[in-house]
Formats: sequence, C-alpha cells, structure tokens
Amino acid sequence: MSKDFSEIKAFSTTPFEAFAAATASSTKGLHAIAAEIIDYSTKSFEKSRVLFERLNNVKKIEEAMQLQSDFVKSVYEDYITQATKIGEIYASLAKEAFKPINVAPAAQPSAAAPPLATISPSGAASTPKSKVAGSQNGFNAS
Repeated sequence: MSKDFSEIKAFSTTPFEAFAAATASSTKGLHAIAAEIIDYSTKSFEKSRVLFERLNNVKKIEEAMQLQSDFVKSVYEDYITQATKIGEIYASLAKEAFKPINVAPAAQPSAAAPPLATISPSGAASTPKSKVAGSQNGFNAS
C-alpha cells in the first residue's frame, strides 16, 4: 500500500493546477463583465443627461412627450442589447472556468483502501472480520 512520492505529488497537484486555471479564467471573465457594465452605465448616464438638456429647451408638451417616448424606446433597446451581451459573457465565463476542471484527469489512488463497512442487499451493515489472533472483536483482552 506504499506509494512513491511522485504519485502522491501528482495526485495533489493536478486538481490544484486545474483549480488555479479555473480561478484565473473566472477572474478575466468577471473583469470583462465589470468593464461592460461600467461602459453601459456611462453611456446610459450620458443619454439621460442629453435628454434632460433637450427637455429644458422644449416649448411644447407634444415635443416633450415625443422626446420622452423616443428616449424610452432607445433605452429599452440598449438594455436588451446589453443584457444579451452580458449573458453571452457569463456563458463563455462558465465554459472557460470549467474547461480546466473538465480536462484534468480524475485523480484516484492506485490502490483502494478496504471498506470500513459493507451493506448487504437486505440493508444490514456489517464490518470486516478482524485478523488479530486471539481476538473476537478486534481488540486484545490483555
């Protein structure tokens, strides 16, 4: 049941490397999402500012209603476009984040330890018999 050190090292480093790669990928994706949200917020604020400047110069209520209506349509279209873009970034983030984990081989020990207990088809649990000489329950009476 002994393992040489290189097997133990490989068993522990492979999942860590996959996790580190996934974390780096996630960080890049979250930065991209933050940059998109900042860009959208800046543009939205600027459009709102321009609308209020135009509304200050309006002489007729019909013109103000038309400006407001056009603004709402524009904001809605921008929001749907931005939400789609952010959704695509999130989807690519998930794919990229799980790629290193899915590619990493399933690290399993070469020799499995014996089970501590087994369950029979009837549902009763049983423990393996002890190999200690002179002992019925696995403990020495001396």
